Amino acid sequence: MRDLRIIFMGTPEFAAHNLKCLFDSKVATIVAVVTAPDKPAGRGQKLTPSAVKVAATELGIPVLQPEKLKDPGFLSELKSFNADLQVVVAFRMLPEVLWNMPPKGSFNLHASLLPQYRGAAPINWAVINGESETGVTTFFLTHEIDTGNVIFQKRIAIGDDDDAGTVHDKLMTLGATLVVDTVKAIASENVCVYPQSNSGDEVGLKPAPKIFKEDCKICWNMNAQRIHNLIRGLSPYPASWTELFEPDGPGVLLKIFKSQPVEHIKSLKPGEIMCDGKSELIIGTADVGLQIIEMQLAGKKRMSVADFLKGYRWQSGTCVK
Repeated sequence: MRDLRIIFMGTPEFAAHNLKCLFDSKVATIVAVVTAPDKPAGRGQKLTPSAVKVAATELGIPVLQPEKLKDPGFLSELKSFNADLQVVVAFRMLPEVLWNMPPKGSFNLHASLLPQYRGAAPINWAVINGESETGVTTFFLTHEIDTGNVIFQKRIAIGDDDDAGTVHDKLMTLGATLVVDTVKAIASENVCVYPQSNSGDEVGLKPAPKIFKEDCKICWNMNAQRIHNLIRGLSPYPASWTELFEPDGPGVLLKIFKSQPVEHIKSLKPGEIMCDGKSELIIGTADVGLQIIEMQLAGKKRMSVADFLKGYRWQSGTCVK
């Protein structure tokens, strides 16, 4: 039997790592890569390629960057590669004409234990919700997003000190292994798929929708653990935020990246700040204090609270809202 011919689809670093590992595994031939068009970035708004395009170019793999996935010219070019299988990692939703094109179908790597956390931001929401474990799933694409038959799953623990960034990196590595294993199984025709345990909108399923700015705003009337999980789940990106108010001053945007509940501090009101002016900044919540460890004031760099307070004149009565 000839080598399996694969088309890989993806955009960010998470997908690029998977592409490199799949290429290095030599379990199949990657005949082309599909990724997003170059986008303007930085002060000069210079067109910048995706991480997947950079990786594919380094590996010598042809790259396709369609504006529209239903474009007849793109579909014709894609078909000309005669791929047996398509591998999709961190890409956009595919139309049926695309995912149904290769004879062995198309499978996706999703950064959750499906059917939990279907959607655009599974890593963030798992940490925000205080989960103790998550994982990766490979599944065949079908009409409804993130609902196809499962091929393989692997689990990892989410530690108390993990944030979205560390979980992302763990799942990126774990996911690459799972993608290679999935391709091996499909190539050897040794795949035993099974339907997701909850294929509809049953009670108990937790969604993972796209995160917007308002989702990142901290409500100090919540308890400290919930706020701490929100901060962890949004760090390092897009980052939780609040507004810092000095006495009689306007609010200034404050991003918070790292925190820790302080169980013995119970006297602070929500949003009230206790600060020694040197290295400690604790904010009141609905129950106990929340110590801020890393933060970023608008116009400044991300830094530890100790470094921030070295250059900040602390005023009594300063609070967050």
